Amino acid sequence: MTKIAVLGANGFIGLRLVESLLLRAVAEVCPVVRAPSSFAPLSRFALEGRVADARDLEALRIAFRGCDVVVHAAAGDRSLVVDSIEPVVRAASDAGVGRLVYLSSLAVHGYDPAPDSNEDSPLARKQEIDYCNWKVDAEARLAALHRRGGPEMVVLRPGIVLGPRAQWVRDFAAALAQGRAYVIGDAAGLCPSIYVDNLVGAIEQAAFRAGVDGETFIVGDRERVTWKDVYAPIVEAMGRNWSQDLHHVPATPQPPTARRLFEAVRRSTFVQATRRRLPPRLRSAAFAAIDRLRDESEPLSPFAATAAPTVRATREMTLLQSCRHKLSHDKATRLLGYSPQVSFEEGMARTLAWLAFAGYLPMDAATWPEAERRG
Repeated sequence: MTKIAVLGANGFIGLRLVESLLLRAVAEVCPVVRAPSSFAPLSRFALEGRVADARDLEALRIAFRGCDVVVHAAAGDRSLVVDSIEPVVRAASDAGVGRLVYLSSLAVHGYDPAPDSNEDSPLARKQEIDYCNWKVDAEARLAALHRRGGPEMVVLRPGIVLGPRAQWVRDFAAALAQGRAYVIGDAAGLCPSIYVDNLVGAIEQAAFRAGVDGETFIVGDRERVTWKDVYAPIVEAMGRNWSQDLHHVPATPQPPTARRLFEAVRRSTFVQATRRRLPPRLRSAAFAAIDRLRDESEPLSPFAATAAPTVRATREMTLLQSCRHKLSHDKATRLLGYSPQVSFEEGMARTLAWLAFAGYLPMDAATWPEAERRG
């Protein structure tokens, strides 16, 4: 049986992938996490887990030993997103891994991409949101390493991954309970959604499908979904009113010219080259200090509490909820055989059942068993 190493197995996507592969006996699974304590969510399974930081070449070589496929699902800051690429690829090659599946992001196209954007569209490295640039840089490094040889590589670009335990769901529900949840206008912008089990299906196809070495695939749900479609069912389930209990805020304007200049300098070739020459600890400290000098740092969650008396949208959420176009996953359908198996409606039903189970909304004893039977 094929053995798949899942790097970032304790994360939202990684954990669901491990569960799916094991429960359906699709493959033998080797979860790889950064610290022993991260095995807690996986403790119900009898698994041989391995500990390795995604940037630690030697630890990764040991972790990937005996594996046929590696799925890179680890998430984090720029250091992890970008600096993990080379050690992961080198370790996979040294361990004799046949294929690497990398989870990139639709964010490489920007949060409001051009309507005709596809997998072959040029990627901009000077986008307003840092995360978008990190993923562009990561893909560029991956492509450069692939040209040198080593394992086969397949890149997936999912959008907003939804489902039970998803941060987009959990954070919104918590903010709504505390009176801090907001949407841009009436949340009419498109949400590039993909239910987590649909993404897991795409990962499996990317791991096993022949003839897709070096390919990149956009993957998403079948439906055209707005942010209101995502959030309105949660608002209703929590017994709140869409008009009265949500903050309907205007879009955050572009950062001031001074801040845009600061960001351009921060991302410049000179600064990034200097960064790479610094010792790791000094490099981390220096760039952490630079980040603190920014005029307006974006919180980790778009619903993070602020000292301001009124709720203000983050620039990232403004851009996300201003999206006007849904990108096609036709290439994934043709070459991977990708077909979303869970409808958006069914995915939301499962998500609401989890929110009830997790205590975010009243659990109807008559409804929960039926939701549980659905998945």
